[in-house]
Amino acid sequence: MNHKEKALDYFGRKFHCSQAVLAAFADECGLTEKQALKLGACFGSGMRKGEVCGACAGALMVLGALYGQYDKSDHLSRLTANEVNDKMMNRFAEKSGSYMCNDLLNCDISTKEGVEYAIDKKLFTEFCPQMVANAVDLLEQIIAEQS
Repeated sequence: MNHKEKALDYFGRKFHCSQAVLAAFADECGLTEKQALKLGACFGSGMRKGEVCGACAGALMVLGALYGQYDKSDHLSRLTANEVNDKMMNRFAEKSGSYMCNDLLNCDISTKEGVEYAIDKKLFTEFCPQMVANAVDLLEQIIAEQS
């Protein structure tokens, strides 16, 4: 399975969008499947507050694992992480219409009414998979550019 198929499979098995994207790239990030699923667990639905889309957040976690700074004297890795972060956020917003979950879903999913609206409109099952796919597509593009 390719990354997109893996991510959509995880999402289809009812993992959060953030978990799905991160777990699809677990090997490349040096993570086990369990570690990736646990790390991504609190970022779905815009951290349950409708903030940054979990699929985008999962992609940022991948980029951080691949390019993030871990040595305070390595300023190049900090600049690289900043660059790939900006690319992901900007491209995700351009491709998807926003990177904010509430904007994407057109409801406030931090409320019971917003979640009910999203469920009634089948947003989690019909719209969100496209956000997962968008995040993976953009992530693969950014990784290829960094090579």
